[in-house]
Amino acid sequence: MMTDAAADLAWDHPAPFTLPMTPAPGDIDGLNHTNNSVYVRWCDSVGWAHSEALGLSLADWQRLDRAMAIRRGEYDYLLPSHLGDEMLLGTWIYGSDGKLVMERRFQLIRPRDGATIMRGRWQLVCIELSSGRPRRLPPEFATVYLPVMINADDGDPAPATA
Repeated sequence: MMTDAAADLAWDHPAPFTLPMTPAPGDIDGLNHTNNSVYVRWCDSVGWAHSEALGLSLADWQRLDRAMAIRRGEYDYLLPSHLGDEMLLGTWIYGSDGKLVMERRFQLIRPRDGATIMRGRWQLVCIELSSGRPRRLPPEFATVYLPVMINADDGDPAPATA
């Protein structure tokens, strides 16, 4: 979901799925800015919301006995944010081999000045929930995630491959 205001921002890739984020008093640390751990939590929230908006919920993952587990997370904290700063967190499915791995990217923008506050990326691997072992993407995952995947070469959605 992207609002008209979000469309005018300098996103790294086209058509992000976005959620508004505003630091609350409990998100502010001793340095008087949003604690970095809050951004990690927000990425988790926007990732789940994106998956649900695409049609796959936690209940679906449990039914299929599959999940996309974070193998590696990277976050670049570029600028501080403060109590009450209104921001938009965007996410994309950025790449996948169509079999086992996928990448999700994030960008947090403060609309009032257009500043990018944080960028992140997750390397994900499909696992079988019951065993924790890597397993091939089920057809339901490929059908939902691959059509919205961004092509790493040109930033456009890539054709789906399974």
